[in-house]
Amino acid sequence: MLSLFDEMTFTRGPAMKNRFMLAPLTNTQSHKDGRLSEDEYKWLTMRAEGGFGLTMTCAAHVQPNGQGFPGQLGVFSDDHLEGLQRLAEGIKKNDSLAMVQLHHAGMRSPEDLIGGQPVSASDVEKHNARGLTTAETEQLIEDFIAAAVRSEKAGFDGVEIHGAHGYILCQFLSPEINQRTDRFGGSLENRARPIFDIIDGIRERCGKDFILGVRLSPERFGMKLGEVIEVSQRLMKEGKIDFLDMSLWDVRKEPEEEEFQGRSLMSYFTELDRGNVHLGVAGKIMTGEDARQCLENGADYVLIGRAAILHHDFPNRIQADPDFASTSLPVSKDYLAKEGLGPDFITYMSGWAGFVQE
Repeated sequence: MLSLFDEMTFTRGPAMKNRFMLAPLTNTQSHKDGRLSEDEYKWLTMRAEGGFGLTMTCAAHVQPNGQGFPGQLGVFSDDHLEGLQRLAEGIKKNDSLAMVQLHHAGMRSPEDLIGGQPVSASDVEKHNARGLTTAETEQLIEDFIAAAVRSEKAGFDGVEIHGAHGYILCQFLSPEINQRTDRFGGSLENRARPIFDIIDGIRERCGKDFILGVRLSPERFGMKLGEVIEVSQRLMKEGKIDFLDMSLWDVRKEPEEEEFQGRSLMSYFTELDRGNVHLGVAGKIMTGEDARQCLENGADYVLIGRAAILHHDFPNRIQADPDFASTSLPVSKDYLAKEGLGPDFITYMSGWAGFVQE
């Protein structure tokens, strides 16, 4: 039986010492220009110290107009290299793999933050977003690839492409949002093309040991579960990525689409033919038992979000006590400060209902 503390080897790059990956978490702690701050460095390196086999940054934007939230880490300029190098080094010295999540918010970029109109796969009136031209879409793909090259130069072990949660690659994938008529619209193959073109470019321009992952979410934002299953199977079959990270909101939930109900959403992905690609799941994994259950139900590893905010050493605690459960909410601001969250991150978490004591 697979244990949470078994090593996980990838097709490329170094092995992960256990099955715990830090989920990419918005923390609003970077400098305005996207450079790394002391608070963000502390927050992430504390998780590496706390036993995570892989420590992933928050979503880091690959173009200035792709910023999705204030204080977001940037990976679109060589000005970011110094901070990224320091961060990669700080994570890796704690025997944790270091990973950057590559992101562009698309229509979800606030206008006041990016100082202009947001962009998307197509015009989206609700968000006052305009559709990218074909040339701009090609530039977007190039900037994702360039950000991966930059991350490798900074010393990271790999990158994850953010194709989930209604951000730009998800906007291309969504048959509801994407109304294009060029080679990036229409069929599922065309709508998924940006993701696969980014993967090909990273494989071509980064080293043979550079780890590459993709994050997808199978629901919301006009996504169709059947299509996400198809894209996931293709990603695994082609074997150009090393891991697939499925953000499920709750690992226990059933699908929202009626024809898929009667079994867990997670089961549709664990039954796929994985080849050499590892499958991870995220969604309300708060206890040692939750994490073990995910592995028993067929996942290769777990991504920890909320529980990692509450406990920088969540993996170490489970190793010491297999029945460890996260502390109950709400928690005090002092508690979060002791767990390595800076003032901006604590303010951000205060916006989550019932998380921080009033």
